[in-house]
Amino acid sequence: METSRATWASRSTFILAAIGSAVGLGNAWRFPGLAAKHGGGAFLFVYLLAMLLLGLPLLMMEISIGRRMRQGAPGAMRGIHKKAEFIGWAATSNAFIISTYYAVVFAWVLLMIVKSVSFAGMTGDATAASGLFFDTIMSKGDLSGGNVISTPVLIALLVAWGMIYYCIRNGAQSVGKVVKFTVFAPVACMVIMAAKSVTMSGAGEGLLRFFVPDFSALSDPTIWVDAVGQVFYSLSIMMAIMFAYGSFLDRKSNVAVDALIIGFSDMAISVLAGVVMFATMGGVGMLDNITASGISTAFIVYPQAIVKLTGSGIFNAIFGMVFYLCLTTLAVDSAFSIIEGVSTAIADKFGLNKRSATIGVCAVSGIISIVYITGAGLAWLDIVDYWANSYNLLIVGVLECVAVGWFFPTRKVLDAVNENTSKFRMPAWWFISAIKVFCPIILTVLVIWNTVNLFQGGGIYGGYTLASNIIAGWAPMILAFVSGVFINIIAACREKKGLYVAPYVSWDDAKED
Repeated sequence: METSRATWASRSTFILAAIGSAVGLGNAWRFPGLAAKHGGGAFLFVYLLAMLLLGLPLLMMEISIGRRMRQGAPGAMRGIHKKAEFIGWAATSNAFIISTYYAVVFAWVLLMIVKSVSFAGMTGDATAASGLFFDTIMSKGDLSGGNVISTPVLIALLVAWGMIYYCIRNGAQSVGKVVKFTVFAPVACMVIMAAKSVTMSGAGEGLLRFFVPDFSALSDPTIWVDAVGQVFYSLSIMMAIMFAYGSFLDRKSNVAVDALIIGFSDMAISVLAGVVMFATMGGVGMLDNITASGISTAFIVYPQAIVKLTGSGIFNAIFGMVFYLCLTTLAVDSAFSIIEGVSTAIADKFGLNKRSATIGVCAVSGIISIVYITGAGLAWLDIVDYWANSYNLLIVGVLECVAVGWFFPTRKVLDAVNENTSKFRMPAWWFISAIKVFCPIILTVLVIWNTVNLFQGGGIYGGYTLASNIIAGWAPMILAFVSGVFINIIAACREKKGLYVAPYVSWDDAKED
């Protein structure tokens, strides 16, 4: 049993780690796609509004509760209310579900760095470029692909899991060393790509479409749904991560200001990614090809653009390598932060050695992830991703806000947020109204919206079979929300055997170290 808790080496290390977790593949491909879908600047406006009113208060809430309770998500939520522990386990379980396929996407990105060499011989051949990804992963994108596994993808997956474990093998200490590189590297890569893309002849048209708002788009309710959803997905909240990262914070940390830095950094990198995407697509005459589907954009559409960049195949190949290297550095931080949230929760509950817990989580998640590299894997990934993000994540958010906002003195959490800050104090009207009213209402509306859309399509997502939706959608969702029951049964059995189980610690009894 661990007797002391690791802490971040410095304030800047925590901020970089949190930014690294928040800034992921969604910033690079989903954000530009949603901007293209919703009138460019109009989406930026709604996104910033959602970040300020909803995203930042929730981010501050999770970090401050984690810091106070010195626990991962389940223990932290138990400190809010004894019966709220299941919410933390639901968040942790959903994070585990996400980790099983996020590692595969990470592996695809790693593989595309190597495959970018092929762009040298595809100058102007968009058809060949668009088929490179599917030819490599040996998937048709549907459930008929069978159990065939691509050897290159399997190797890339093993490398991906090796990198994830290496980054978090020593918890906060090793994460702190890694993020000093992985947070700045993608920014450097995107700046290089932006410098090239904005000089292309059609780049101006792309940038105008990205930045100039079409305010008529504000009347479309889907812009509000997508913007709010993007904020929650992007900030790594409601996934057990920020509870875990907050639990490693020094008591003297300034949560209010740090959360502002994290949130606006996330926004800034999203905008930079938008500049790269829109300028590049404008430069090659493919503005209308940008989609909200990240996988389609990154692995099918963007390769088409890369081979049209210049008449030099070598330059195009180098540009492609830089692009996928950028995605790699974005993916690795988010990937290992998800595992960190899960392993922290398990280690805290059962007093396990943190490294052993991390190895166990990586091993189990890694075995499950093999499903997604089969011929039918892309379809399974699509189903699991939809349910994990469109339902699990949002429902966890509703439950967190209800627990903190309605079954606990919310001002105590606000006081924790505003400890050690003088230049900026989170206003009560902003924080409390967001946690008690706006966040739970808006997240509930999002769940209802997604459910209505699901059943308008026959109640089956993506045109897949009912059985596949039950196996990869309904079943994991139900298991996520009842996982706390199974965990506590295991805990009760351990206690009977005299083994360690974390004792109940209330908010007021938490150590003021």
